[in-house]
Amino acid sequence: MTETSLISKTSAEPFAFSRLDSVFARFLKERSALENTQKLAFETIVLTLSYQHNQGHSCILLNEEDKALVLASGLVACSPAEDSTLLPLVLEQNRLYLQRYWHYENRLTLQIKAIATHHHVVDKVDTLLDDYFGKQTAEIDWQREAARMAVQQNFTIITGGPGTGKTTTVVKILAVLQELAQESLHIALAAPTGKAAMRLQESIGFNKTKLNCSEEIKARLPENVSTLHRLLGAKLASPYFRHHADNPLIYDVVVVDEASMVDLALMSKLLDALKPSARLILLGDKDQLASVESGAVLADLTQALPTHTVELQTAHRFDDNIKQLAVAVNQQDAELAWQLLTANNENICLLESDLITYIAAQQADYLRLIQQNKPFTDIYQAFNRFQVLCSNREGKNSVADINDRVVQKLAQQGRIQVAGLWYVGRPVLVTQNNPALHLYNGDIGLCLADKSQNNRLMVFFQRPDGSVKSYLPSRLAQCETVFAMTIHKSQGSEFEEVLIVLPDNINPVLTKELLYTAITRAKKTVKLVADKAVFTASIEQKVARVTGLVNKF
Repeated sequence: MTETSLISKTSAEPFAFSRLDSVFARFLKERSALENTQKLAFETIVLTLSYQHNQGHSCILLNEEDKALVLASGLVACSPAEDSTLLPLVLEQNRLYLQRYWHYENRLTLQIKAIATHHHVVDKVDTLLDDYFGKQTAEIDWQREAARMAVQQNFTIITGGPGTGKTTTVVKILAVLQELAQESLHIALAAPTGKAAMRLQESIGFNKTKLNCSEEIKARLPENVSTLHRLLGAKLASPYFRHHADNPLIYDVVVVDEASMVDLALMSKLLDALKPSARLILLGDKDQLASVESGAVLADLTQALPTHTVELQTAHRFDDNIKQLAVAVNQQDAELAWQLLTANNENICLLESDLITYIAAQQADYLRLIQQNKPFTDIYQAFNRFQVLCSNREGKNSVADINDRVVQKLAQQGRIQVAGLWYVGRPVLVTQNNPALHLYNGDIGLCLADKSQNNRLMVFFQRPDGSVKSYLPSRLAQCETVFAMTIHKSQGSEFEEVLIVLPDNINPVLTKELLYTAITRAKKTVKLVADKAVFTASIEQKVARVTGLVNKF
């Protein structure tokens, strides 16, 4: 990326600036020490910075002329010589930050460097690894190498695509660490969303039973998984948490799954809350979409810290056709990916039937189980068998468009009775964290008639620990219907079948990372609604977030 690629010198036309972007830029422009002839250019730079921050970049790149301009404004601290907390902007080399996000990035760098300095000399480690991974052979066993790394140092990243055994590996690592510990270790398992936490909990429980170790060691391994917000102790109406540097977590080992979803601010706050001697193990797929918020932390750290990173490469329990499609997309081989979709494979193909009719038909089992008053867990499982994934929130073939048309179709078929916003069978997605209700962005609930309360409408959620909690619909202000969801929101989820719906025209949201993420949500079947030109253009576009994290190591 060139130094001028994020700054338009003459016009703001490339970006759709929000009202907040404009107000913020105007506010700083009016308080700058610049001459009137310079203020407009400074305002454009601030507009761009604010906009790009909302697109996930932690900073923007400036050329020498722009650097001189922002320095003359009197509103920019030059890191690290000045106290950056006193000024709204920070300039580090040619990177311009909002002050808070420079702090998060700089703080995270220091935190990672500190934890990465801890190394351990372990006697007879190979004997233990033989017990859990088998005898070492000439061919490298990357799961075994990940375990060796996690035993010998306090910071480890285990990355790999779906089905490569990240959870299997980490369960064995935790068992090895417990065997080496003189006292039982306190271990925390966490994930960014409730759905991801549930998946991790199921996998941990399954893999724990297969361990080649004593029952005593198995008993020391945790099974409960929490969301990161719950682990850190989210405060009501606040970006801060109960646990931080002055009130650290008690855990000796913290494992975070789906780490690609963790943004810069949350990762910094997590590291802040670890006690100095704690181990941190990050699990995730570096090729997936980066976090919705600022940063690309997992991808940056895997690039910056190769001696703390192991990539698992052999896929287990993952359909070969889906794997081939995912690899082709990830490698930006659009022609091969399209050939795979059109090669008459039963489980990866283009959808040939009517879109809305097909989606409505996939809800038949889910709605039938509701009518038969089946247990919630059965209903919830049936709903999560299939999901529509869209690239965009608005427009034709978007989340909003498909949800509206599916609701109309199901109502016409008599499968749901819509008499307002809430009705039996409405699936909803929580769109904002609500610590008071222990509900977090990405949680999925189902609106059902509660037989214990005279068929009163309630919204039921399954917790990461498997328990079920219900709420009055009136308490769930921040949620939306989810017969279809965005691909971003699907991260951390897994479905037997996904139907990926792309728009008619290419747009900046469509990237190879987006398609790769959507494809790898499926366990058995991937179907696609897309024009070849849009599909090809999507694969050819790649996410390129601007951050300074890699440069700081």
